[in-house]
Amino acid sequence: MSFLGFLLLGLIAGAIAKAILPGRQGGGWLITLLLGVVGALLGGWLGGILFGVNLQEFFSLQTWLLAIGGSIVVLLIYGALTRNKKA
Repeated sequence: MSFLGFLLLGLIAGAIAKAILPGRQGGGWLITLLLGVVGALLGGWLGGILFGVNLQEFFSLQTWLLAIGGSIVVLLIYGALTRNKKA
């Protein structure tokens, strides 16, 4: 997959992950989309390690599932790190 295709995949996966997650995540759409790209990288890496599959083609279902799953994980971690904790 080309770099631009991978970037587009990450941006869309980040938007889908934000729509799937309940509640409000801080950071706005720009941070969410950037975290989606990181999540797509993480999803591809974890998919390769755990399941022996990698990000293949742009229109592949496994590519999208790995990218969205990785984006959800990254958004959850980001939300946990930036959550305001009241004492």
